[in-house]
Amino acid sequence: MKKLLALLIASLVLPVHAADKLTVGATPIPQAEILEFIKPTLAKQGVELDIKVFNDYVQPNTQVEEKGLDANYFEHKPYLDDFNKGKGTHLVAVKAVHIEPFGIYSRKVKALKDLPQGATIAIPNDATNAGRALLLLDKAGVIKLKDNQNLLASVKDVVSNPKKIEFKELEAALLPRVLDQVDAAAINSNYALEAKLVPTKDALIIESGSGSPYANYLVARPDNKDSAAIKKLAAALTTPEVKKFIVEKYNGAVVPAF
Repeated sequence: MKKLLALLIASLVLPVHAADKLTVGATPIPQAEILEFIKPTLAKQGVELDIKVFNDYVQPNTQVEEKGLDANYFEHKPYLDDFNKGKGTHLVAVKAVHIEPFGIYSRKVKALKDLPQGATIAIPNDATNAGRALLLLDKAGVIKLKDNQNLLASVKDVVSNPKKIEFKELEAALLPRVLDQVDAAAINSNYALEAKLVPTKDALIIESGSGSPYANYLVARPDNKDSAAIKKLAAALTTPEVKKFIVEKYNGAVVPAF
């Protein structure tokens, strides 16, 4: 009788499942903000989200590769592909979430046509974002590239430079800080937003988000990309609620990619 009672009590006690924990690296704006927005949704699904904020484009990838992070959310596919090739890493794109239209900014001129002869333009020093800056300047008619479809175009590919522009290549995170020291700077929108710039208003020229190859992805490793927790994170990042949040909060400076 006692055994039967014990079995009955045991059957009435629901098992307690520990929440899955995901540690995700992200740049502050908009990625970490979007992750914070979905945190309660994931908690209801049994996933505890731990967000680690980074201000560079290297450590978030290195730490995912070394299993210090489960995933990251900060980069576009051309950058990821170039990083894997250059660093020998094995990271994989899981889900496209948003696009940050890239812009050219200046505190010295009101339009690109007003750039003086010998002007200095600061651009990112990583291959994909340098190429992105040069492609935008080619589109604006400031320079002409050998191939304006080459996402990895470099300064060496400039075949026409009527204003004799000098290019200063710096780490992407530093570009807003040198805006007063150069004639113009090509700045990723996440860093522009951190610097209180309004990309849709302050940029002299800005990319169109339509058909952009530069969507920011949730990125993981081959060993965990198909895990239940990563799938829940990917799904949570691409809901109608997140799309509405992006549209209303960033006013065109960030565009949903789904």
